[in-house]
Amino acid sequence: MVRCKHAVFALMLALVAGSVHSQSILARLQEGINLYSQGRWLEAVSSLRRVQADASSATQRAEALYWIGLAELFAGEYEAALEDMEILEQTDPGNRRIQELAYHKGRVLYHLGRYDEAVVLLKTYADSVPANADGSLSPQNASKKAAALYWTGESLYSMGLLDKANEVFLLITDKYPHSPKYEASVYRIALINQKKVEAELLALLKWSHEESLKTMEEYQRREHSYDQALIAYQKRIADMLKDTRLSDLENENAQYRQQLAVADERIRKLESELHEALGGLSSGSGRNSPDPVPRLNSLRSSALELRDALLNNGVSAVPESGR
Repeated sequence: MVRCKHAVFALMLALVAGSVHSQSILARLQEGINLYSQGRWLEAVSSLRRVQADASSATQRAEALYWIGLAELFAGEYEAALEDMEILEQTDPGNRRIQELAYHKGRVLYHLGRYDEAVVLLKTYADSVPANADGSLSPQNASKKAAALYWTGESLYSMGLLDKANEVFLLITDKYPHSPKYEASVYRIALINQKKVEAELLALLKWSHEESLKTMEEYQRREHSYDQALIAYQKRIADMLKDTRLSDLENENAQYRQQLAVADERIRKLESELHEALGGLSSGSGRNSPDPVPRLNSLRSSALELRDALLNNGVSAVPESGR
């Protein structure tokens, strides 16, 4: 009987001690959550790690791990956050936080640049948000769905799928105007429209530049053709002028040769007359014969005049004719 009383007392002490320990864990868990709420994320992670290590149940460890993942997400420790979230999924897949964890994991994947995985996970989460019997959403669930859609749009935007992203942001502004993501969605829509305008202007500028290059190439090609044609025309004109000059020179030479022939004929006649006069002088003509000196002077003057006339007419520039 005494032993039985001792066993009951020991059990009661153990229960009390377990209860005290459990209350201490819950207090420390709340302390870590408070640090997270204050934005002191690294301190929250440190505090919640101790809770995770000292937890007396799987539920307490899972709860600590959930808040650790969120604190790491906001602290920018994305790799660590993803690792802890996946540990929670594997160790306690039936945990009440699993559905909400999908949304946060989608955000982590977005920040890690794994946009396609983020889109799939966030869309799945958005589709799983419960609706009322009439299909409407409570304000809280509407905010959750809008948030999931927003990060889906951000992932699509980062992938360069601007049209699809624009559709998602327009859906948020149309169906969830009271969502905290409304203003951010409006901003993204304006940014996408601006990017479209910039893309159109860039395409127009590129087209204009290409057309300018084509025009410049065509102009250079035509300029080259004009230069070649001009050179050909100049050569032809030079050839024509050369031919005309040669023709003129040949005509002039023919005239000079004709004049030279006439002059040669006159010179021969004058020389013949001079020889005759000299012959008469040497034969000892009588005193009654006419004086031959005036006749010789006259012949000499005629020969000189003929020579001057030929020189003045340019006969000297014509090749010798065998005079």
